[in-house]
Amino acid sequence: MVEVIQFMGVVRATSASRSLLARLIRAEAEGDGENGMLMVGTVGINRILADCLDFKSVRSIEDMVYQSPGGFEAVQKPYFYQQARSKDKRLADRVIAGERAWPATNALWFLRTDSCPSQWYGQYNVGRYKSHCFFRPTPSVCPRVY
Repeated sequence: MVEVIQFMGVVRATSASRSLLARLIRAEAEGDGENGMLMVGTVGINRILADCLDFKSVRSIEDMVYQSPGGFEAVQKPYFYQQARSKDKRLADRVIAGERAWPATNALWFLRTDSCPSQWYGQYNVGRYKSHCFFRPTPSVCPRVY
């Protein structure tokens, strides 16, 4: 029997999609600790909410995680396919509920790099947290992430 639980929040989530998001944030940012993982989760939820730029057809956690092109590099790595841990699921719950972590608050992209460019694909750098730089669109281009 498959457990299906609906989580209330800014996006619709089932127990399966919650675990999927938990696996993504762990695979993309575990080295940056809980705050870094929350920021990656924030970017993911923002992509679902955005309805602009590359994210017009992204309407669910599954769409966001597996978006191609333009999705997440982690889904191509074996580490992503490990079972979600309870602490990762709790972090996923927080971003599903609408918690946003700065500098990712309005970001739609992040880049793991040694130095943060001022722009990346025309989007503005809004800050860095440990190994990730975060980039957001302007409010006029993507008002739903503000």
